[in-house]
Amino acid sequence: MSKDGRPDEDGLIARYFRPLATAPGADRLLDDAATYRPPQGFEQVLTTDAIVAGIHFFPEDPPGAVARKALRVNLSDLAAKGAAPAGYLLTIGLTEDWTEDWLSAFCEGLSSDQKEFDISLYGGDTVRTPGPLFVSVTAFGLTPEGRVPRRTKASVGQKLYVTGTIGDAALGLKIRLDDGVRTRWGLNSADAEHLSARYLLPRPRLGAAALVAEYASAAMDISDGLAGDLARMCAASDTGAVLDAGQVPLSPAAKKAVEADPAALSAVLTGGDDYEILAAVDAAKSAAFEAAVAKAGIAFTQIGEIVPAFTGRVRIERGGHPLALDRLAFRHF
Repeated sequence: MSKDGRPDEDGLIARYFRPLATAPGADRLLDDAATYRPPQGFEQVLTTDAIVAGIHFFPEDPPGAVARKALRVNLSDLAAKGAAPAGYLLTIGLTEDWTEDWLSAFCEGLSSDQKEFDISLYGGDTVRTPGPLFVSVTAFGLTPEGRVPRRTKASVGQKLYVTGTIGDAALGLKIRLDDGVRTRWGLNSADAEHLSARYLLPRPRLGAAALVAEYASAAMDISDGLAGDLARMCAASDTGAVLDAGQVPLSPAAKKAVEADPAALSAVLTGGDDYEILAAVDAAKSAAFEAAVAKAGIAFTQIGEIVPAFTGRVRIERGGHPLALDRLAFRHF
């Protein structure tokens, strides 16, 4: 126990994180490292992402939502590689004013998602920081050997698809920063709640992972904006792409915003935090892919195609006319 009555690091781990370490290889967090053996015929997919207060979430956000977002942004990466989640490591930097109530609610959020996604904590680290609070997750999953859809495997003629709807989180962030846009966009409270919730809590498309592994040649999750992430895929594969903005799937709330304010379309196409899957599928497989996703009840929408490389990598069109944007993606640096 520390001098201020809060548990020391060993006590903190025992009280809050050990109950989350349910897998045998985690050894109840009593060792310096964990073990994991992938089943025969599968390979591991590894990913890591950090979220920082004031950058990726608001300091006043509910701690359980912060925990779930930290985990889910990594599960989204796994889904985009056709992988089913297996476990994760957690590093958290707590500021001097952390409370047990906050940490308890944070761990309750993790516990809830562990049950939903059938995964376990395997270990990690707890540190103190002068601020801001940060959470870093390293997640690992399993996919059949040789089936990981790398960004480098996009090729000319492939069709581009995305899951779900695009731009909700970016518009939700704008509402968090300026509530007045609700009125300017003509949104009701339900519309605003939908957009804000999409920013607060991602929805990793794990139900699509198996189909992505089976049909997609290249895939990635959309974390920094659709246009910019598509440009990254094209750069990795030395290709270009044509993106039809008119085909990009929008939620009813996002449609209202774009119809009321055409400038909102830029936020939809370039804003981050969608955490949907962008997939490139061979034209010869597209009919089978579309039939499979329809049968599975998964929303995938065709939004463009891969073309030969050109300067700029991505050409955005709407109604057959070029659409110019002031940027393609969110950038940390």
